[in-house]
Amino acid sequence: MQISRCPTASLQRAAAPRQLAPLAGRSLRVACRAEDPSKASSTATEQQQEQSNTPSLDQQLTKLTRQTAGTFAPRASGSTGKNPAVKGSVLYNVFEVQAWVALLAGGLLSFNVIFPTDEPSIARLMGMWSIWMFTIPSLRAKECAPREKDALNLLFLLVPLINVALPFVWKSFPFIFAADVAAVVSVYAVKGVWSEVYGIPLGLAVEPAAAAAAAGSGSSSEEQQDTQQ
Repeated sequence: MQISRCPTASLQRAAAPRQLAPLAGRSLRVACRAEDPSKASSTATEQQQEQSNTPSLDQQLTKLTRQTAGTFAPRASGSTGKNPAVKGSVLYNVFEVQAWVALLAGGLLSFNVIFPTDEPSIARLMGMWSIWMFTIPSLRAKECAPREKDALNLLFLLVPLINVALPFVWKSFPFIFAADVAAVVSVYAVKGVWSEVYGIPLGLAVEPAAAAAAAGSGSSSEEQQDTQQ
């Protein structure tokens, strides 16, 4: 005579796998959620690295102006070594004073104060171009901070464009000279030259740590250009 098995026990055994299946699914979902933050952090890190490796528009413009100005701007002939016009030297002060005196004289010529005439003259034309011919080369000849050198390289390309384009708008020597002065003031302000070099609180304020880092990178790039040329 066979003893029949208990139906309650068989039902419990059949329901056990069904109860374990939701628990297994929950554990898998928890494990996946635990891995998501690491994947998100790694993805964010990769995106930051890609953004850091991609040069910005300002960096590309700085590189372009540096190369162009280094090619076409006046340079000393031969290997001169270190620039003797270091900050605090007599030669540094000579170039500095010469640059701003040339700007002042150019303004007086452009505004028809010196050698006045009722018609366009060579003197007024020289005054209009004085910033590009005398002021910018004099400032570039002395030892410059990296931000100042970048600003001067940009102005070396920007001022001729202004002087050639604005006569189509208004043929006025004072107007074009004033536009050149405004370009110098604006570029110096954007690059932080007024605050870094002259101590004038105008435009971008440069932190000492950032200025030191820029000085290191700027000097190394200038040395590479000198060796290549």
